Amino acid sequence: MSEVTMRSATPIDYTEEEIAGVHFDRDGLVPAVIQDAGDGTVLMLGYMNEASLRRTLETGRTWFWSRSRQEYWCKGETSGDRQWVREARYDCDADTLLIQVDQEGRGACHTGERSCFYRAFGGPTPQ
Repeated sequence: MSEVTMRSATPIDYTEEEIAGVHFDRDGLVPAVIQDAGDGTVLMLGYMNEASLRRTLETGRTWFWSRSRQEYWCKGETSGDRQWVREARYDCDADTLLIQVDQEGRGACHTGERSCFYRAFGGPTPQ
């Protein structure tokens, strides 16, 4: 019998000063690098606005703003490949986020790959 790992959402505490210090671009967005908390693999890059950042911190799930669809989306609600937030950081310029997650399911990439960064310049062509 296989063991099923039950994951749970872990909200992240934050202050209003921290949110106010984030430098969103002219479109109100900040890039969010999503990293596997266990092995450090960079899984994907998404964009958050203030509301999706707050939702991410408050719910313990990754929420993004879709630039193409102009709507919020929660990673894994359609695919089942959910992300459970474990830590949230911002860089020295406060213009990039690093969200560490436990990745559930196949992975983060809509192609079925674990990471969106599965291709390398000069490397073999993926099948």
